[in-house]
Amino acid sequence: MLWHYFLVFFGSLVMDTIPLFMPPAFTLMVFLQIYFDLNTWAVILTGVAGSIAGRYILTLYIGLLSERMFNASKNEDVLFLGQKMKQKGWKSQSFILAYSLLPLPTTPIFIAGGMAKIKPYYILPMFTVGRLISVSAAVHSGNYAAENIEKIMEGFISWQSLTGLAIGLLFVLALLFIDWRTLIQQKRITLNFNIWK
Repeated sequence: MLWHYFLVFFGSLVMDTIPLFMPPAFTLMVFLQIYFDLNTWAVILTGVAGSIAGRYILTLYIGLLSERMFNASKNEDVLFLGQKMKQKGWKSQSFILAYSLLPLPTTPIFIAGGMAKIKPYYILPMFTVGRLISVSAAVHSGNYAAENIEKIMEGFISWQSLTGLAIGLLFVLALLFIDWRTLIQQKRITLNFNIWK
């Protein structure tokens, strides 16, 4: 039924709009594909479309939120980091693609991009390619998952999922508390915990 695919789209959109660390949207896609016995390619396309829309929304509002939450110095620091990312050109694009292929939350990339006022069109193309590949692999493994559902449910809280969440959290903490201008210009790591308004 059509509403099942709307559920895949909307669920992926919500999971990828929230800046908190949630399970990857592909876990919901796999679950819905198995539960409703949905067409694999339709789930991949609607789920990835929902993820793209969610990350686009996140990128737009996180910049406004950061201006209200963080002091001017921290916002200028992240803007500087964003300008350096843009100057790297294909290296930054390669990083976005590689990171999107990993089983890690992509939230830190979009939080950094939104705070640095990087236009979503700079991040989304490589994210889309990476997401299509990684989600295709995950959803195609749905048949295996259906046969091993107990192992999959255990995997929601496994050392791999917890490690992925911890790495994503470390990236966000690094983004917030490292003085990026000092690191890039002087090659020295300086921590600044006085970032709130």
